[in-house]
Amino acid sequence: MIEDLTEQQAAAKLAADGFNDVPEPTFNFFKAVVSRLWEPSAWILEGALVIEVVLGKEIQAGFIALMLVFAAVNGAIQSRRAALVLQELAHQLTPTSSVRRAGHWQLIDAKALVVGDLISLQVGSVIPADIRVLTNPIHTDESSITGESVAVIHTSGETAFAGTMVVAGETLARVLATGSHSRAGKTVSLINQNNAPGHLQRLLGKIIGYLALLDSALALIIVGIALIRHADMIQMLPFLAMLFIATIPIAMPSSFAVANSVEARELSRQRILVSELTGIQEAANLNLLLVDKTGTITTNQPQVVQFKNLSARSDHQLLRLAASATDSRHPSVVDQAIVNFAHRYQLKRLPQQEFKPFDASVGYAEALVGEAPTVVRVRIGALSRLYELTTQQPALAIDQLDLTRGRSVAVMINNVLQGVLILQDQPRPDSAAALKRIQHRGVKTIMLTGDNLKTAQAVADAVGLKSQVVSYQTFKTHSRPLAQVAGIAEVVPENKLAIVKAMQRAGYVVGMTGDGVNDAPALKQSEVGIAVDNATDLAKRSAKFVLLTGGLTNILTILDSGHRVYQRMLTWTITKLTRTVELTVLLTIGYLWLDYVPLSLNAMVLVAILNDLVTLVLGTDRTTIRHRPEQWDMPRLSKIAGVLATGWTAVGVGLIVWLHGLGLSAGQLSTSLYVYLIFSAMLTILMTRTSGPFWRGRPSRAVGLTIGLNCLLTIGLASSGWGVPAISGWLTLIVIVLVLMTGIGLTVAGDLWRRLTK
Repeated sequence: MIEDLTEQQAAAKLAADGFNDVPEPTFNFFKAVVSRLWEPSAWILEGALVIEVVLGKEIQAGFIALMLVFAAVNGAIQSRRAALVLQELAHQLTPTSSVRRAGHWQLIDAKALVVGDLISLQVGSVIPADIRVLTNPIHTDESSITGESVAVIHTSGETAFAGTMVVAGETLARVLATGSHSRAGKTVSLINQNNAPGHLQRLLGKIIGYLALLDSALALIIVGIALIRHADMIQMLPFLAMLFIATIPIAMPSSFAVANSVEARELSRQRILVSELTGIQEAANLNLLLVDKTGTITTNQPQVVQFKNLSARSDHQLLRLAASATDSRHPSVVDQAIVNFAHRYQLKRLPQQEFKPFDASVGYAEALVGEAPTVVRVRIGALSRLYELTTQQPALAIDQLDLTRGRSVAVMINNVLQGVLILQDQPRPDSAAALKRIQHRGVKTIMLTGDNLKTAQAVADAVGLKSQVVSYQTFKTHSRPLAQVAGIAEVVPENKLAIVKAMQRAGYVVGMTGDGVNDAPALKQSEVGIAVDNATDLAKRSAKFVLLTGGLTNILTILDSGHRVYQRMLTWTITKLTRTVELTVLLTIGYLWLDYVPLSLNAMVLVAILNDLVTLVLGTDRTTIRHRPEQWDMPRLSKIAGVLATGWTAVGVGLIVWLHGLGLSAGQLSTSLYVYLIFSAMLTILMTRTSGPFWRGRPSRAVGLTIGLNCLLTIGLASSGWGVPAISGWLTLIVIVLVLMTGIGLTVAGDLWRRLTK
C-alpha cells in the first residue's frame, strides 16, 4: 500500500510552504513606457525630433516629443489592460488534481497540492508540480519547457516536471516540489497567452499592407515633386516621418487585444472563461455548431434504467463485480452511474488489485478485482466492442434488451460477456429553448453522439432538432445538405476531428463543444472550441472557451460577445482606413497644388493623438447585436471605407480650394484643415458604429465623452492659437457645419443604397 498524507499533514505543509503557484511579477508601467521608446516606430519619431531640434524649431520638436510620450503611454496602458485580464483568467482556469489523503481519493485545485501528496495522473492531465513516477510509465509532452514536441517516457522512479502534459499512460505519483521550487518555477495555467491572430486580424493585416503601399507611393510622389521644385528635403523629413506614424496603425495588435480582453472579463463574470482571446472575435462568424449530446444537450447524469444478467452469476454478484471495476481516482459519469446503481442494493466494492482506465482506442476499462484465489479480470466498455472479444456466446440472447432506451455498457468477466447495463441521460430543461434561439441566430446546429441511431433520433426530436439523424458512416460516404441533418450518431471521439475538418472544407466557421481527452484535437481545430464544465484539463487547454456551468444558454452569451467585439473593431477599422486615405490624399493633393504641405507638423501630431484617444475607450462602446453570422467580407469592408474616404476627401479638397481662394495664410488654412480632419474622424466613428442613421445610435458614456472632449479641445486650440495658428470662430463654425452636412449626406446616400440593393 502506497502511503499518503492525512488532511492535517497536508494543511501543515500548505501553511509552511504556501500554495502551489508562483507570485507573478507586477506590471511595471515605467518599464513598459520606456520599452516603447526603443522600437522602430519610436526611432522614426526620435529621428524627426532630432532634426527639428537641429533646425531650431523648438515648438515642433515639443509636439513630436508629445507624440512620442503619448504613443508609449498609450501602448503601455493597453498592454496593462490586456495583461491584467489574462492574469485574472489564468487564476480562475487552473488544473485540478486527483489526490489521495487519509485513504480517500478527492479532486482538488492544483494550487492546494503539497510536497508528499500522492496523486493520480492519466492521459490529458497537466502535471501540476514536479513529481516522481511510482507505478506505470507515462509519456509526457515537455514542449512547454524544452520546446521539443517529441514525447518523453518516464518510468517508475523517474521525475517529471510541472506544466508538462501526460499524452499516454496512467500512474500514481509523489509530489516532490511545488510552486517556485519546481523546475518550471511558474504557475501552471490553462490560458494560452500566445494567441495566433484571428481571421479579422489577418484580413486587416492585408489591408494595412495595401495602406503602406499607398503611403509609400504618395510619399515618393511628394519627395519627387519636392526634388523637382528644389525644396529643402531636411525640412520635409519630419513631415514624412509623422505621415508614416499617423497613417499606419502600429497599435492595431494591442487594440485587438484590449477589445478582446474587455469582453473576456465580462464573460468571466458570467461564468465563461476565455482561454484564447481570438475565439471571441471568431464567435461573431460562427455559422455551424457541433454539439456533443452528453453533458451539453443532456444533464450528463446518466442512470441505469435496465440491467440484464447474461451469466450464471446472481444479479448482485455480477453488479458488485462491475461496480468494483470502476475508476475510483477519476470516476467518469458512467462509473458513477454504475456505482450509484450498486448502492441501491447496498453492494460494497471488492478490492481492486490492478486497474487500467477506459481507453477509446480499445473501447473498455479493465481491472483485476477480488482477493486471491478468486481474483477475476473485469472489463467494462462498449457492447459492440466486448461482444467482438467474447470467447463464448452469452447464456441469454442480447436481443432481449431494448437498446434504443439509451447507452449500452457491457460487463465482461474473464473474456466472457456476462451482462449489459442500459444508461439513460435526460435532456436539460433549457436545451430545447436554447437550441431554438441558437438556430434563430443563423447558426446551424448538429448533435454529435456515440448513441445508436434510434436513441439519437429520440433525443434530437425531444430538443427540437427535427431533421434526420444519420450515422457517421452515412455522413462520411453519402453527401447530403446539412439542412437535412439534425445529428450524427455512432460517433467515436476520433471521428470528431474529421467532422470538423469536413465542415471547414465546406466553408463553415465551426464551433464545437467537448469534454474528453479525445475531443481535444477537434476543439483545437474548430474556430470556436468550447470545453464544457466537466471537461478534462487537456480539453480546456485546447478549447478557446471553458464553461463553468452546464447547458447551451452560455453559448448564446459567447455569440453576443463575439458580435460586440466584431462591431467595435469594425468601427475602428473602417474609421482608420477612411481617415488614413483622407489624410494622405488631401496632403498629397494639397502639396502638389499649393507648393506647401497644407497641414502643419503640430496639427498632424494633434490629429494622431486625438484619434488614438478614442481607440482607448472604443472597447466599451454600445453595439447592436445582429442575429446572423458576420462574414469576413474584404470587398464590402473596402467598399464602405472607400466610399467614406472618397466623400470626405472630395469635400476636403473643395475646402482647401475655397480657403485658398479667400487668401488665408498657410497657417490659417492648416488649422481649418485640422478642424475638418478631427470633426470628420469623430463623425465617421459615430456613423460606422451603427447600421442606421448616426443620430439615432447613442454611444457609450466613455466614447461619447472622449469624442466630445476631442471636439471641444479642437475648437479651443483653433480659437486660442495655442500650438496652431488661430482662426475666427465663424470659420470654425463653417467647417463644423460642412462636416455635419457631409456626414448627413453620406449617411442618407448609404441608407438609400442599402434599400435599393436589398
